[in-house]
Amino acid sequence: MTSRLNPYISFPGGTARAAMEFYRDVFGGELRISTFGDFGAPDPSAADKVMHAMLEAPNGFTLMGADVPPGMPHVSGTSISVSLSGDDADDLRGYWEKLSGGGTVTMPLEKQAWGDEFGMCKDRFGVDWMVNITSPQP
Repeated sequence: MTSRLNPYISFPGGTARAAMEFYRDVFGGELRISTFGDFGAPDPSAADKVMHAMLEAPNGFTLMGADVPPGMPHVSGTSISVSLSGDDADDLRGYWEKLSGGGTVTMPLEKQAWGDEFGMCKDRFGVDWMVNITSPQP
């Protein structure tokens, strides 16, 4: 079995389902969601909240997420961003448009000093994204 690194994002206030459905719209693929209720959560207020969600996109991306359980604090992270990079400019620009739509662009996607196109945004769920489109090598 191959090892892989998957971002796992915690969402506040029952927003995980909407966020993961949004990411499915951005990247495509199969989204599987399990709720706390699916596993017999004793707290009825948590029954419909997402205990675990996994999105597996056709291009090999995997993104996981969950709602923060009741009683646990959610501290929005400022020390982590999800990075998308590669040389498929059309796909990456499409992801950029969808992720930045309704969010905040912190650095426009444009040509940088190192030769690649690069941009940063915070999506409408507060998740920071970086997109780097590798420039063709001569």
